[in-house]
Amino acid sequence: MFRNMNILVTLLRRSLRYIFLKSQSQHASQGKTYQSIHAVRSHSMNTTGYPNTKHILTAWLLLLVGISGVFADESINRLTESEKRSGWELLFDGTSLRGFKGYQQDTPGAGWHVLDGAIVRTEAAGDLLTKETYDSFEIQLEYRISTAGNSGLMFHVTEDGKRPWYSGPEVQIIDNEAGKDAQKAGWLYQLYEPREKKWVTRIEQAAGLPTAEFVDATRPAGEWNHLYLRVTPGSCEVCLNGVSYYKFVIGSDDWNNRVEKSKFAQHNQFGKTGDGHICLQDHGDEVAFRSIKVRRLPEGKLPQEPSDGVLNLTAVPAFPDITWEGWKPVSDDGKPVPPLRPLSVTHAGDGSGRRFIVEQTGRIYVIGDDSQKAKVFLDLANVTRPWKKSNEEGLLGLAFHPDFTKNGEFFICYSPVDAPKSERISRFHVSTHDPNTAVLKSEEILLQFDQPFPNHNGGSIAFGPDGFLYIGLGDGGSRNDPFDNAQNLGVLLGKILRIDVDHSGSETAYAVPSDNPFINTDGVRPEIWAYGFRNPWQLTFDDVTGNLWVADVGQDLQEEINCVQKGGNYGWRRREGSHPFGNVIADVAVIDPVWEYDHQIGKSITGGIVVRGSEIPDLEGCYLYGDFVSGRLWALNVQDVHNASTISNHLIPWNGLPIFGFGHDEQGTVYVLTSSKTGQGIYQLQAH
Repeated sequence: MFRNMNILVTLLRRSLRYIFLKSQSQHASQGKTYQSIHAVRSHSMNTTGYPNTKHILTAWLLLLVGISGVFADESINRLTESEKRSGWELLFDGTSLRGFKGYQQDTPGAGWHVLDGAIVRTEAAGDLLTKETYDSFEIQLEYRISTAGNSGLMFHVTEDGKRPWYSGPEVQIIDNEAGKDAQKAGWLYQLYEPREKKWVTRIEQAAGLPTAEFVDATRPAGEWNHLYLRVTPGSCEVCLNGVSYYKFVIGSDDWNNRVEKSKFAQHNQFGKTGDGHICLQDHGDEVAFRSIKVRRLPEGKLPQEPSDGVLNLTAVPAFPDITWEGWKPVSDDGKPVPPLRPLSVTHAGDGSGRRFIVEQTGRIYVIGDDSQKAKVFLDLANVTRPWKKSNEEGLLGLAFHPDFTKNGEFFICYSPVDAPKSERISRFHVSTHDPNTAVLKSEEILLQFDQPFPNHNGGSIAFGPDGFLYIGLGDGGSRNDPFDNAQNLGVLLGKILRIDVDHSGSETAYAVPSDNPFINTDGVRPEIWAYGFRNPWQLTFDDVTGNLWVADVGQDLQEEINCVQKGGNYGWRRREGSHPFGNVIADVAVIDPVWEYDHQIGKSITGGIVVRGSEIPDLEGCYLYGDFVSGRLWALNVQDVHNASTISNHLIPWNGLPIFGFGHDEQGTVYVLTSSKTGQGIYQLQAH
């Protein structure tokens, strides 16, 4: 799952491109300029030769000695396990053009070639169309444009006009730096452009960051870019390198007004066919395409579930008659109060059978044998920033010390009122007189750090089998990780931390384990265990294997689940899931997720637990997770994290409510949590 090979390929290709361009500048009179590495390979074999041919051959030998498949990268022209299950199909298999034709022709133009797993336009070719037509669909592909090059992706193209663009709208593909058109890559030609969201501009200006009117997530000419297009009757969208550019509705008043002001107004069929071919434009410049995938969405409906079936389970209220100390559905004057937001259920591992519930407002509740009463264990509501003002702030994490029965210690992560724009990890003690009451004044702040924006807090914490405390932190918020925190090893944000709470450092209330991956590394925070996360929600350990599982909330296209390795880089903001993200290219190895799903399936993953010791055999060893937005619930079974063929994913029947969290108790009961105005937000799973 490492992408070391991708990085090596990039470096070698850049080296080869440099050699070729230097050679080309000395032999410009020998023929037409080709900007791609594929042309370098072809021209290096010409009998006339180039002065640097020996260097090119040397580079190729490096590729061949122990480095297989460089130009046939395993990550391209393939479907992920989730894509296979949710209806995506490959339009291009990396070997032939059999699914394509020319415009008003039965076969592709002679200038289109398949080279090294990509469709490449090297000379006059004419536009390239899919043989099949599509009405409501999604398409994603990677493109590489040449310097000063221009191309495009058109849809709903019919063949009854002189040109494809007489009927089909075009998403622009262009070299933004040297291109000769004011319309930039990803823009819907003369119709829509990606303007920055107002809320993003507001909060980033307040943070002292420069802002721009238009979004530009494009990577330079010669690099691969990921383009996504959705076309349905009720909503269309374009994303470039994982960043949502704009949405539109074909035939709406806004659409019609824009068309009327464009050059397309004179073509009566423009944007009105509702069905047609997908077209890759020949604009006279070299361009390459690969990993072309399409998914039909009949009548604009959601795609099929990425699942291998439905488990015969049901979710029922875990505590149907429960009352919550200090909370009731209405205030004394009859006004509604904020709903309860339980985020997790855990236990102290002390054999008491008690369940502890983290409630985002700032309270930890304890439920004993009498499941009709939830008693306040710790009340920090007055010193915790309210989620009603900032949805992702509040009390976020709880972990009991492995030796809780001896030392009475537990740890929390929360957003403190007395330190705005920050997040805090603290230690507390239980009362020696009442095991169901924590000592409020026992707080010891272990770690506090700045949180530049109110979102992407993360905050999940857990003790590992090694006895150390693991902390999941978001990238600091806003969109696109504007400070690039997740890749910056000099800051804690966007990381999984690992600290020793049983000892202190010379300047910290905790120690750093001596086997942390970045210990004694200049400029790097030694607490970091892994990095490249956007908003981990939540993290958990498998009690049997010891594996650390983290669900990371995506931005515009992908949600992901990771099995975290020591020192691993999980990609954000260079990648979102297994897909390219943003205009900065990864220059170090990144690890792909074990599982991911796209935003037509769900838009905000909620991580859960690995089920062990449950009375439900179907869940044994499964990782439970859900989606906050779509209200779907799944069980992921992974036999081998390095072998995708061992994965199965099953849907669990659920009521469709937003999923806030999960949990389990000492008896193995599995809980699913949602917000509730009645206090009935905790469900337990049962077999039918």
